[in-house]
Amino acid sequence: MTEAGGTRARQDGGLRELLGANRDYRRLLSAGLISQTGDWVISTGLAYHVYVLTGSTLSSAVMLLSARLPDVLLGSVAGVLADRWDRRRLLVVADVLLGLGLLPLLAVREPGQVWIVYAVALWTGVLSTVLFPAQKALVPQIVPGSQLVRANALTGQSGQAARLLGALAGGVAVGAGGLGAVVGIGTAGFLASALLLAGLRPPAHAVVAAREGVGGQWLAGLRLARTSPGVRLLLAYMMITGLGEGIFSTLAAPFVAGVLGGDGDAYGLFLSAQAVGGIAGGLALAARPGRLTPRALFGWGTVVFGLADLALFTYPLLTSQVWPAMVLIALAGFPAAASMAGLTTFAQTVAGADRAGMVFGLIVTAQAGTSLIGTSLAGVLGGRMGIIPTLCLHAGGLMLAGLLVVAGSRRGQDGAPRVRP
Repeated sequence: MTEAGGTRARQDGGLRELLGANRDYRRLLSAGLISQTGDWVISTGLAYHVYVLTGSTLSSAVMLLSARLPDVLLGSVAGVLADRWDRRRLLVVADVLLGLGLLPLLAVREPGQVWIVYAVALWTGVLSTVLFPAQKALVPQIVPGSQLVRANALTGQSGQAARLLGALAGGVAVGAGGLGAVVGIGTAGFLASALLLAGLRPPAHAVVAAREGVGGQWLAGLRLARTSPGVRLLLAYMMITGLGEGIFSTLAAPFVAGVLGGDGDAYGLFLSAQAVGGIAGGLALAARPGRLTPRALFGWGTVVFGLADLALFTYPLLTSQVWPAMVLIALAGFPAAASMAGLTTFAQTVAGADRAGMVFGLIVTAQAGTSLIGTSLAGVLGGRMGIIPTLCLHAGGLMLAGLLVVAGSRRGQDGAPRVRP
């Protein structure tokens, strides 16, 4: 029996058991942290370098769009690949290609070569889209069901840690060593992640064999969304919260600067407090996940998250001091971590192990597409309704989405009504 198989046979022994006895999970967690940190190093460094190189905000916007567009167009295809191919190998190949794909940036010297940056941003966006469903679908292969919520809490918050580390490292690197330093850090990180992933030993029986062509499996994804109430619930949730995420990401800076009167340092502290709160919430949940089902954690966590955001966006009606915003956004990280851990665990199990990648691909596409719509709406509604009322729509959307999940708690995990004896 492999170490992963032995771990699977044990009961939930707590956080120490998960990290101490499950070698594969430690490798996956470490690789994810390193790879996501590399993503933030690259995105931060490129955003700064493109603006310095061209002096154009439009160029910066095109670069960001190039990186985000693959989530909208290719999320479902990436989910199909995660189900059709060996997920470990898919992650290793994607990390290697990410590292090698950064090398053309070393040729960028003048504004006329900015197209190279766009091409690299698009390339990294495509591969990052491929990585996400494969990584999420791999977790249940190496972690026992009793530990899934705890494992997802840790895995999810490694992204917040990567955000803090990568954004800082990217800014320092591009300022001190230019684009070459960014490429060096990013490439080294992706290759290190690939080496860690290459040593994974997921159970052979959990590897999904190819039974259909990519086109056939893509159509199967559409059928799954039509026939599975649980998947439809996830898609509705992601579309509602995606709109809100687009609104928040667009209006966070105007909220700090225009409503609170804060400066650039205050905005940076605001985003850092958000990340720190998420990390603290994830660690607390990993240490003591409680007895709530993944679905209850998913739904009620989102409702409380929406209430916390509502308090954050409306307190300036009483006072214009900045410090309450830092406290409130940090506290919101706790229910946010709970909702994401519950969502991930629910998505991993709602359609079975052989379709987990497909489910994550579908929800990535749903959220990415509606997030772009939310960004556009924020620009219009923020000017007409005001920043605070528009952000309150985001908070209300969270509460609505959470209540949709809670309302289905009398149904089975797949969304089908339970049969009464």
